[in-house]
Amino acid sequence: MSTAQNHNNSNPGFTTVQAYTLAVITLAIGIAVGYFARGSATPPPVTAEASQPAATAPEGMGSNNSMGLSPAQLPGIGSQQPQPTSPEMLAKAAEPLLTQLKSNPNDADTLAKIGNIYYDGQAYPQAIQYYEKVLTIQPQNADVRTDLGTAYWYTGDADKAIASFEKALAIQPNHPGTLFNLGIVKWQGKKDPKGAVVVWEQLLQTNPDYAQKDQVQMLIERAKMHGTNATKG
Repeated sequence: MSTAQNHNNSNPGFTTVQAYTLAVITLAIGIAVGYFARGSATPPPVTAEASQPAATAPEGMGSNNSMGLSPAQLPGIGSQQPQPTSPEMLAKAAEPLLTQLKSNPNDADTLAKIGNIYYDGQAYPQAIQYYEKVLTIQPQNADVRTDLGTAYWYTGDADKAIASFEKALAIQPNHPGTLFNLGIVKWQGKKDPKGAVVVWEQLLQTNPDYAQKDQVQMLIERAKMHGTNATKG
């Protein structure tokens, strides 16, 4: 996935300091997008033991994980996306839940868990399919709308990602994971660093105890630098 680029980075008049500044900005946002905040609790990655239901089924929507973080908290800027999981492993991981779903096709929790398995395996089109099914049953589920938006982003559709995040915020205006992700997509996807700053400042104002507030403040500073350099260019 490409990192944010300044519109005028080919300007031959850039000084060494300006070029270095842009490099820092690009690195900062590249690291940040390596791990989006999850709307739902982050499950353990799918492994070779994925056939065991207890090891693969993500936690329920809105529950806390063993580290005591709220579901939407960013596990840590700088975390990297794991390698995509093979379709065979994903199918094996999802199999027990798909069997369970046969007896209750409208079980939103099970549908979300299946979506999370595909999301974590980076099979985003399949994740989108299951998240959308959840939302036909639970349209007010801001967590799933956040994960849906992020999945759209990873398929290259910034506009659908933003639309999904905005719907989530209409339900839960101060959802920290949604605000974090919306800022990333505004900056990298729409080249709107000022819009990203507004969103992230709202995140910090409405979630003063946000676990990753120092990293978010760093991104705000980088986005402001990006916006200033773009204006000068």
